[in-house]
Amino acid sequence: MSVLDAHADYRTRIQAFAREHVRPVAATIDRAQAIPPATIDALVAEGLFASGFPTRFGGTVERGPQAADAWIRHGLLHEALGYESASVQGLLNVHHMAGSAIVRGASSEQKQRWLPRLSSGELLAAFAITEPNVGSDAAAVETWAEGEAGRFVISGCKQWITCGQIAHLFVVLTGSDQGPCAFIVPRATDGLRIEPIHDMLGCRGYQLARIHFEGCSIPAEHLLGCPGLGLSYVAAAGLDAGRYNLAWGCVGLAQACLDASRVHTSSRQQFGGPLSDLQLVQRMISRMMTDIHAARLMCQSAGELRGRLSPDAVKEAAMAKYFASTMVNRVAYDTVQLHGARGCGPDQPIERWFRDARIMEIIEGSTQVLETIIARHACQRPS
Repeated sequence: MSVLDAHADYRTRIQAFAREHVRPVAATIDRAQAIPPATIDALVAEGLFASGFPTRFGGTVERGPQAADAWIRHGLLHEALGYESASVQGLLNVHHMAGSAIVRGASSEQKQRWLPRLSSGELLAAFAITEPNVGSDAAAVETWAEGEAGRFVISGCKQWITCGQIAHLFVVLTGSDQGPCAFIVPRATDGLRIEPIHDMLGCRGYQLARIHFEGCSIPAEHLLGCPGLGLSYVAAAGLDAGRYNLAWGCVGLAQACLDASRVHTSSRQQFGGPLSDLQLVQRMISRMMTDIHAARLMCQSAGELRGRLSPDAVKEAAMAKYFASTMVNRVAYDTVQLHGARGCGPDQPIERWFRDARIMEIIEGSTQVLETIIARHACQRPS
């Protein structure tokens, strides 16, 4: 029995949920550049915000041998959402990224305070690392935290923050005199100002924002972990989770492209027969199928290693995200080509998929950054 066969019931259920609650609004999300509250409410009602969090805080991941199954189901959730809307998949992705950083770095008291509310969907979390002058080089963040009398005062700006327009709290990476720090910063904190960003190339429902920290004063107990470990320990957990989730999301988006291409090429008549009879078209379809299958297997492997707490899990997630994000761009490109002018018009989702796919090679570690990370793993453990 394959991994997917073992989770066939869950996969069928989550795909049906996504078809019912996400597909009808996917185009509207892209045009309005926002996810409707009713869609978020449906995710909450279905309990999907809990996916990937520990069971002791209301989540789905148990300690022990069942953990791998939970991570595979978590991946299938992101695949199903990615199939219908990359923007909706991104909302749960960033929520889990921030939550994973809290799971990794928080004290027992912090976990009890925040994680049940994140698992239930009462609170939506966002992950704030990138800045106007700092992207992949997260160690060089300019946002600064100054400690004073049991509090920290944060000043600076974060940019391109997914769900920044609607999140209830932020996990924020800063510099400090003691090294990188990570903090939980509630939206209602005085001095926090949110500036929406619109008209991005793709994933327009991400509801991106610039987050301005204008002397935000927060209690010292909002510090995650110890000063100096904000990047290498706390934020790294969020990035690893994001790469795993996004790899599955790319598989879902690519599968949507393939399914549309198969239907179109089988029904579109050209040169006396369907497009699918042409060998060059068959070559494109076969390449899509093979790429998607390979990416899905890489995601499954990464999920199994996460469940076993393998030291190779971080490398596998990086490899899965690297391959899946480049793969979905090839598949989306060929899908537009196969549909011709129909693939460029507003009456089909093809052009949206093409734009969304392009974003995948940039977020949660660009292709070039991931190549560097993967190569470092190879050099550390020569065969």
